[in-house]
This record gives sequence, C-alpha cells and structure tokens, in this order.
Amino acid sequence: MLLPNKVAIITGGASGIGKGIALKFAQEGCSVVIADIMEKEALSTVDEIAKAGRKSLFIRCDVTSNRQVQDMVEQVIREFQKIDILVNNAGGISSSTGAIEDVSEEQWDKTLNLNLKSQFLCCKAVVPHMKAKRYGKIINMSSIGAISPPVSFIHYHAAKAGVLGITCNLAVELASFNINVNAILPGPVRTQFWNPLTKELPSEDAFFKDLGKKEVPMQRVGTPEDIAGTALYLASELSSFVTGESIFVSGGLPLHISSRE
Repeated sequence: MLLPNKVAIITGGASGIGKGIALKFAQEGCSVVIADIMEKEALSTVDEIAKAGRKSLFIRCDVTSNRQVQDMVEQVIREFQKIDILVNNAGGISSSTGAIEDVSEEQWDKTLNLNLKSQFLCCKAVVPHMKAKRYGKIINMSSIGAISPPVSFIHYHAAKAGVLGITCNLAVELASFNINVNAILPGPVRTQFWNPLTKELPSEDAFFKDLGKKEVPMQRVGTPEDIAGTALYLASELSSFVTGESIFVSGGLPLHISSRE
C-alpha cells in the first residue's frame, strides 16, 4: 500500500472527485477525514470506507469559514494526532453563465470564497501541524479553465487561477519543511459540478458522450477515479521530489485545438 498509516483531510470529499480520492486513499491504507457540508452524502462515503476496513470521519465544515476550518483541524488532531495529507478539493459554481456583464459582485465574492479563500484557510490551519512533524502533502484542486477557459466563467476561472498562485508560493515557502505542495488541473469530469448546465437536458449521457468526442483528444470525459490516481501519486512517496507542479488530468487538453464552432 502507498499510504499506510497516513491521515488525510479531503475537503468536499462527500461526492464527485473528492469521494473518488477518499476511496482511493482508503484502499491504500489511509485514514480519511471528509470535511463537507453535505451530511447524507458524506456519511455514505464514510460508510463505504469503513466497509473497506479503514478508519474514516465526517466533520461538517463550511470551508469558507475560518472558525469552522480551525475547529475541524483541531478535531482531526485530537482524533489522529497528526495530518499527513490535505486535499483542497471543495469548490464549484452555482451560476449557469459567467460572462463578465452577467456576474454580480455577490456571485464573484461567493465563488472566490468557495474556490480560493477556502484553500488559503485550510492551508493556514493545517500547515503548522505539518511543520511540527516536518512532513506533509498538500494537493490543491484547480481547473483546466484556470489557463485555458473553454467558455467564460470569469469568477470561477479567476479563482482557479489563484489556486495555482497559492500552490507555487507555498511550494517555495514549505519546501525546507519537507512539505510538498502541488496542484491538479482536471479537464471535464462527470460529476454534480455540471448539474446547473445539464439539469434541463433530455439526456445527460448524450451530453457527456458528445462533450468527450468533440472536445477531448481521448474521446471521453473524465471520471473521479481518473483524478484520484494522480492525487494518490502526489500524496505518496512516489512524488517525494515533486513540488510546485501543476498537473493536467484532462485527456489531452489543452493541447487540443477545440472543434467548437
């Protein structure tokens, strides 16, 4: 196993990409803390992990709240005495349009808080504990849209670009403490993230099949398991000399020139 006796916090780990990472880490010997606001889904994920014979814990946490993040981290330390891995996965977007004229100041603030401020708060709370052990793996979830937006979602893509800035800065700041900080940039992955765009469509299956064939060189959209494999690499000692990197997990994007008309 690649993560024996490790302890990981995964924000937004109740479903989607976060759940895929949580299950993958558990399979590799890791105890997993799910920090999320979706209680029903989180408890289901915790139950799956328990059935696999690993210890898991759900902590309800709004990662845009400094107080809740601090309380969550303190609870993890009381339970496990350490934090080896932090996966800043929580994020999303609620609007179905992101053209600059259509984005309100309130939507801008809400989106940056969820996708960027949350990662700052979680790193700020966890890093002192990693420094004390002189060990840590931080994995920040960005997006291919941070550097190659397929469409305009200015608030979301700006936040995800900021994630790359946090990653590079912390990689330099924490390297001497044996703390690796890297980012993953997923391409299109079939999760609930797409619900605002697909909820009115007659067939989600047809939408994702068409999206993959038109936009992705590998001719399909990704799965949470696709992202989980890369997260496992970055969380394990396989990547012990890798820090400050941004890894595309996107089926060949953004090298591909879009066929959009």
